[in-house]
Amino acid sequence: MAIKGQKFKTYSEELKLEAIRLHVEEKWRYRQINDHVGIQDKDRMKRWMRKYREQGEFGLLDQRGRRKEYLDQERYVQQLKRENAMLKKCLKGREERAIQAYRTSSESRPSSTIVPAS
Repeated sequence: MAIKGQKFKTYSEELKLEAIRLHVEEKWRYRQINDHVGIQDKDRMKRWMRKYREQGEFGLLDQRGRRKEYLDQERYVQQLKRENAMLKKCLKGREERAIQAYRTSSESRPSSTIVPAS
């Protein structure tokens, strides 16, 4: 249990990603990574790996106090994706109408015959 006034050890995102890379790519054991990187808590790597498997790199970010910002950003990205899809549909419809208008106008024009010069 935490003691009042106790300072907790924090680790940078780069260090977490390096530790994850060592485990995934280099096949290091958790204990080796803890000793190499200087992680004091023996279960810390297990938690990081679980978060990484479930959420990817986003799970390794410190989300305390900034969670609303991430959620708002995700909503904004989704809104932009919906707008892009809608604009693509509108653009496609315009192109189809322009092609159809061109075809109907070319069908209504009399075809000119080219008479070879003699």
